[in-house]
Amino acid sequence: MAVLSFGQALRDALDVAMSEDERVFIAGEGVGVSIHYDPNLPTHGLLEKYGPKRVKDTPVSEAAIAGLAVGASTLGLRPVVEIMFFPFITLATDMLVNHAGKLRYLSGGKSSFPLTVRVKAGVNFAAGCQHSHNLEAWLAHSPGLKVVFPSTPAEAKGLLLSAIFDPNPVVVVEEMLLYWMQGEVPDGDYRIPIGKARVVIPGKDCTIVSYGGAVYTALEAAKTLSGEGISLEVVDLRSLVPLDRRCLLDSVSRTGRLVVLHDATKFGGFGAEISAIVAEEAFDMLKAPVKRVAAPDIPVPVSPPQEIFYKPSSEMIIEAVRSTVGKA
Repeated sequence: MAVLSFGQALRDALDVAMSEDERVFIAGEGVGVSIHYDPNLPTHGLLEKYGPKRVKDTPVSEAAIAGLAVGASTLGLRPVVEIMFFPFITLATDMLVNHAGKLRYLSGGKSSFPLTVRVKAGVNFAAGCQHSHNLEAWLAHSPGLKVVFPSTPAEAKGLLLSAIFDPNPVVVVEEMLLYWMQGEVPDGDYRIPIGKARVVIPGKDCTIVSYGGAVYTALEAAKTLSGEGISLEVVDLRSLVPLDRRCLLDSVSRTGRLVVLHDATKFGGFGAEISAIVAEEAFDMLKAPVKRVAAPDIPVPVSPPQEIFYKPSSEMIIEAVRSTVGKA
């Protein structure tokens, strides 16, 4: 295994896919020359290796980028397009929701429409609310789209490669603050099945379910609470659609308690779906009500101190867990 940053792992996945299949190409704003000057950014150096026919800088139009992806996929190519910031995906949703997500259904499953959308997410880089709003729940609510949200360099590579070679449209959400995180990454064509969660650390008193960078906030809370004799089981969903319901329900059956964590706003967030599944299918296993820890229902502030307030903290998780296990 090589030790790569999260961004380098994404680049490795793109490189493997492009070398294996000439139908794979990359498109997006600045993916070739103007933006990815840092070797930890995902498309660094790919223009020089594969040329402008397969690494295409686009106009500043998310609708056009998504339309390019849909059209290319209908012609048998495997486009991998980048939406620079998560809120900008709203400009691409007509093509993604009304076309990409529905074409395979309309064909009766007889045709494949493989396309991958990479989108940058996260807060705490002082870019303002137009660049920082996490919208994974919007996408998860749209039938026909798969949504994955890796938290480690190995997951970044494995899930991106699975997305590229999936016959359905897949949105890969990349947390920007993780781009420089280092970790061991398997060599070659390494894939993680879409729809499989993982238990990061086992525990017996309460389950924490999360994804993306929020997993590390959960781990920080788990470390603190272990000193108080409270054992947390941390589950990294990795894939939101399809969702690994079995892993979720098995964990709750072991601990009897659940706290759901995400950096997106709380109302209508993906945590509500997790909570509802457990309430519907595992209510008799619960020893206490489900708790949700999420961002406040406001636009993301641009001020760094206010951003810190906005992002759910380990202290918030600790408080939720203490109240759940009766040690508040």
